[in-house]
Amino acid sequence: MAEKRSTSTRLYEIRWHGRGGQGAVTAAKIVAQAAYLKGYHGVTAAPSFGAERRGIPVSALTRISPEPVMVISQVEKPNAVVVLDRTLLKYQEVTSGLSSGGWLIVNSWLHPKELNIKGDFNIATADATKVCRELGLMVGGLPMVNTAMLGAVTRATQIVDMPNIEKVIRQRFSNNAININLAAITKTYEITKLEKIR
Repeated sequence: MAEKRSTSTRLYEIRWHGRGGQGAVTAAKIVAQAAYLKGYHGVTAAPSFGAERRGIPVSALTRISPEPVMVISQVEKPNAVVVLDRTLLKYQEVTSGLSSGGWLIVNSWLHPKELNIKGDFNIATADATKVCRELGLMVGGLPMVNTAMLGAVTRATQIVDMPNIEKVIRQRFSNNAININLAAITKTYEITKLEKIR
């Protein structure tokens, strides 16, 4: 019998921002699947808008709820925003609508305070790019930070947990890719810096 884990009683929404080819949609799906394994009955993940083309800004969403999710609109007031490419912070829509007390989670070597972003939300940073380069988690010469950033998301939001993230990675990836992705997630989890507003 599967172990029953505690879940949040409310809808939790995550908006992902990356560039085409960085795997924002894949990361959104992994978190949704891990949340389902944790015991949430309502999970969805999808691209937020537009077609994905390599290098252009793209967005994805994850909705997690104890009840079936009937909403299919864009996420306007996310509980968490995950930024796979720090250069996207120059766009105001990236942090737009982020809930009070929510999380901004950024792939960056900087400490959260050094991002100089003001808002009524918590900030987490982790240098997933460095982790991926060190481990050789690269595709086409570029670090694939989407799975590594799952460590930062797990550490900051605690909406999913590492055991269920690991289960999903083992289901979705081939043998050769499992260990390197799990190593990237674990290392990024460990190096994530958290700055809470209260």
